[in-house]
Amino acid sequence: MSRSLQGVLLQLVALALFVTMDSLLKVLVASHPVPQLMFVRFVFHTALVMLALKLWTGKVPIRSRAPGLQTLRSLCLATANAAIAVALIYIPLADATAVSFAAPVLVVTLAALWLGEKVSARRWVGVAIGFAGVMVALRPPFLTGEALHWAMLLPLVTAIANSFYQLLTRKLAGVDDPHTTFVHTSIAALVVTGLAQPFVWVTPAALDWPLFAALGLLGAAGHCILVLAFARAPASVLAPMSYAQLIWAGLAGVLVFGDWPDGWTLLGAGIIAAGGILVAVPERRSRPAPH
Repeated sequence: MSRSLQGVLLQLVALALFVTMDSLLKVLVASHPVPQLMFVRFVFHTALVMLALKLWTGKVPIRSRAPGLQTLRSLCLATANAAIAVALIYIPLADATAVSFAAPVLVVTLAALWLGEKVSARRWVGVAIGFAGVMVALRPPFLTGEALHWAMLLPLVTAIANSFYQLLTRKLAGVDDPHTTFVHTSIAALVVTGLAQPFVWVTPAALDWPLFAALGLLGAAGHCILVLAFARAPASVLAPMSYAQLIWAGLAGVLVFGDWPDGWTLLGAGIIAAGGILVAVPERRSRPAPH
């Protein structure tokens, strides 16, 4: 199995974990402040990663060669999580997920501009199609004739933050050991969300703690697997695979919350998927000219 294919498979597993986490988060935001949920999620995330590394490798490699980039990456994760958590209070999971898929479009673009990854003309066309799909899923007033719900803009914040998070993951893959990046994924996010707790903390019920721990476990496992994926494949290859999350989010929305995607969401998701497939199809290698 090629390293790129390994990266794709790892990415798909991570996406399934993220949808499960978002579904649990949508349940919890109905009765808990968002900053508190973010804090306990990162507490359990950090503790579980450190414990797993200690048991697995015998050490917790916290020293980074690029602490600034690690801090920025963690803060991007906190921003993305907070924006989607607030959005899920007001809009269905499938809608929030569809709009947040501006991220793969941005990742492919920024991977070319920042990381210097080669992106072909065909993939640029796929990026444009994917962006058009995001606009349809966003339900702009000129298409629907209805006012845009302000919460639909929050997944765009998630998309931007996730784009930089993924690119920093790829960039750090060549700087730090993946285990070091595992540890740093949640540290800055934990510190920042911890500062808000004196103002928002509500004493949880005993049954809430296992759910808080599950948030941390799903997040830790998903992001550790994501680091491994980006260590094996280029960002421009992995980013389109994120579109598989649309399927999981749609199923979770129906099965868990009874939210059936409407026509705009389905149309937007279909256009996004078409663009993603166009980007994801491997390039044909040119055959050498016969002698």
